[in-house]
Amino acid sequence: MKYLMPFIAVLLLSVNLISAQETSQWRGKDRDGIYNEKGLLRSWPAAGPQLLWHYDNIGDGYSSAAVVAHDRIYTAGSVNGKGNIFAFTLDGKLAWNTEYGDEFIESFPGTRSTPVINEGKVYLMSGFGKIVCLSADKGNLLWSVDIMKDYDGRNIVWGVTENLLIDGDKLFCTVGGIKNNVIALNKKTGTLIWSNPGNSEVSAYCSPVLISLPACKIVVTMTEKSILGLDAETGKKLWSYEQINQYAVHANSPLYSNGYLYCVSGYGYGGVMLKLSPDGSSVEKVWKSNDLDSRMGGMVLLDGKIYGMGDKIKGLHCLDWKTGKELAFHKMNGKFGSIISADGLLYTYDESGAVELIEPTLAGFKKISSFKVPYGSSQHWAHPVIENGRLYIRHGNSLMVYDIRK
Repeated sequence: MKYLMPFIAVLLLSVNLISAQETSQWRGKDRDGIYNEKGLLRSWPAAGPQLLWHYDNIGDGYSSAAVVAHDRIYTAGSVNGKGNIFAFTLDGKLAWNTEYGDEFIESFPGTRSTPVINEGKVYLMSGFGKIVCLSADKGNLLWSVDIMKDYDGRNIVWGVTENLLIDGDKLFCTVGGIKNNVIALNKKTGTLIWSNPGNSEVSAYCSPVLISLPACKIVVTMTEKSILGLDAETGKKLWSYEQINQYAVHANSPLYSNGYLYCVSGYGYGGVMLKLSPDGSSVEKVWKSNDLDSRMGGMVLLDGKIYGMGDKIKGLHCLDWKTGKELAFHKMNGKFGSIISADGLLYTYDESGAVELIEPTLAGFKKISSFKVPYGSSQHWAHPVIENGRLYIRHGNSLMVYDIRK
């Protein structure tokens, strides 16, 4: 036994180091809604998969779960108008919660964004533009920045909403100011690394993505009337492309694959496919389609097809990645909803509270199973999460965790 003890100690240390270095963020590893899980149920019981646990006191909000596989689960909610970040053990026990300040209490009150966990720290931006950094293990505040006061940011109708993006030591944020439009902060200290005026437009509820090219890394986001591409290292604006809809809401992260960039907005506007130049310095339009106009539910790319939930034309749409042609449509009960994918299947969660498991087929869609979430309050707007064989559903003040392993 004494010979096993050093090995066990090293093994435990390795697991702890892996957990500390993991990044958990909104819509998965690459922000594309794809969860790289295998061995999941191919159908569910009539009442839905087994509910492992639920917690019903996380306050108002739309934050999804951020799960560090070997350690903790994080989310956020507004309790009596104050924002709180909650950390849970994997079996549903509250490890800690930390209040970080005022949260948005006007139309659709509650937290807007999902925490991002990176190298043992938790980052979140409030609906009033306060960015906080907490320790992941204890929840103590390490630093905070107020983008409205410190960088002359401007708030928007439903509160600034951005799932923060981290690359290396940089944390990227759309301030929405005239001078300071998009910024990069040092994730360890909160100090400014670079600032760019962009097109001097307000932010548009968009969470940026990072594109890695041979020549550079590009941060892509959408502001009031534009799609922006900036050099991640220097902050230089490389290009912009006009994107305008009725309410200046562009709440879906852009979707990138193999030199092409798809950006979609709701309220009937639809999406545009852009081709990036090899060095990332410019874009050109490939196609535009109004068939899919996801308002804020994201989209996924599977086998050369785009899947997303429509806004003006309610239901699940399938578009060809290369041409934008609509290939299939599946009517759904809810007004609109969000979509993710794992193990080749689609998971949707709509405004009626229905969670559906759908198989994409050559003929269109095959609905396999569905259930209604039993707990929570207000809108069904948080995006589902899959991690280590579990499905995480947030509905208002409740977080529900389901076992979806075979």
